[in-house]
Amino acid sequence: MSDKNMVLGLSDVPKLSQWLIFSIQHLFAMFGATILVPFLTGLSPAVALVSSGLGTLAYLLITKGQIPAYLGSSFAFIAPIISAMAIGGAGGVMIGSFLAGLVYGVLSLLIGTFGTGWIIKVLPPVVVGPIIIVIGLGLAPTAIDMAMNVDGEYSAIHFSSAIVTLLITVIGSLLFRGFFGLIPILIGIMGGYIYSLIVTVSSGEKIIDTSGIQAVWHNIINSSSIGEVIQSIFLVPEFVIPFVNYNPAEVFSWSIIWMMVPVAVVTVAEHIGDQMVLSKIAGKNFLRKPGLHRSILGDGVATMIASLLGGPPNTTYGENIGVLAITRVFSVFVIGGAAVLAILFGFIGIITELIASIPTSVMGGVSILLFGIIASSGLRMLIDNQIDLGIKRNLVISSVILVIGIGGAYINIPLGDVDITIAGMALSAIIGLILNLVLPDKESGYGNGQMFAESDDQ
Repeated sequence: MSDKNMVLGLSDVPKLSQWLIFSIQHLFAMFGATILVPFLTGLSPAVALVSSGLGTLAYLLITKGQIPAYLGSSFAFIAPIISAMAIGGAGGVMIGSFLAGLVYGVLSLLIGTFGTGWIIKVLPPVVVGPIIIVIGLGLAPTAIDMAMNVDGEYSAIHFSSAIVTLLITVIGSLLFRGFFGLIPILIGIMGGYIYSLIVTVSSGEKIIDTSGIQAVWHNIINSSSIGEVIQSIFLVPEFVIPFVNYNPAEVFSWSIIWMMVPVAVVTVAEHIGDQMVLSKIAGKNFLRKPGLHRSILGDGVATMIASLLGGPPNTTYGENIGVLAITRVFSVFVIGGAAVLAILFGFIGIITELIASIPTSVMGGVSILLFGIIASSGLRMLIDNQIDLGIKRNLVISSVILVIGIGGAYINIPLGDVDITIAGMALSAIIGLILNLVLPDKESGYGNGQMFAESDDQ
């Protein structure tokens, strides 16, 4: 891929008006998933927004502004967080999260010391391509559930809003030109929101819940002084800070540690997969420059920052990778702008309520396209590297990875009173790596060897 395919390169600074719109588009793309994790686990959505913004800024700094990745709440930690909350509350969760982030730091040190050459050798295109497909299609049930269902029950009206959102986004991606051609996701979300609002008003079916917006607005207009107005607009999130809201020594639990820390090893595999997706989309080898050790360290630091504030662990987001693939806007300044907006929105009550009022079905409609693009990037990797699936070795490896990853296979490893579960993409990646190492004719798995052939020049 050449730089001419980029609308904005990594270090390009957009015009101020475009900068804001591009950043808002990334904010919208990550918002639903970022606040969904705290909703499911009992943590604060506003804190999750603030911690994701701070974590992303730290990530951009650590990676020298060379990887356009946004970090948000990690879905991999949902089950461990729920279990840990029952044992040590939010404080216990934060200790486990901090130590999970520390694992990233240790792995970063090891990779920085021994290099990434071994990673490239054990991750040929025949393994990486199917793993990327699994990353995208593994999220497919989430997108469809968001689009079709309400509390687990099918809703035709909600599904219609998802379809309208998807159609507007697709049409915008294919037909819009100029500036509007660069923000199809944002236009799709706005179009889906307007449609949902019309349906809510005309049919009485409550697709959009605006009660939160109305409550904040009521407080603003009924304020009797400027101070009360400011107090109504700006709300301090419910941070969970060590030695302020809890004593780490009192909530520490080895059970929580064993629940949460091993998950970091699994999410590292997801991180590497995301870096490969980004490398393929941007035409850069981010594993070599600025280096996998820097990106993993950035991910770990972001998670540790979140743990000091009361937010869930962070990870790079597939939704935002999909935005990059569609818009071709790779500027890290746009990503940084989205991070700053996320921090601000975490403190502004009415904006938080406005974005939170976006129907889940609308976000599901956009996610159908974004997650599909990730999967298609894996398929493209197989094609670009001319992987011959007529060779039985390649066919076996790719088939096993796809079925195990998408099928939801998992293994439980008993460790005292706790079972460590390795499932989905992580399990498929591990099995794919093993098959690649033990099966003969390894050269066929590299195809034409173009997987990491793109220039590292900026």
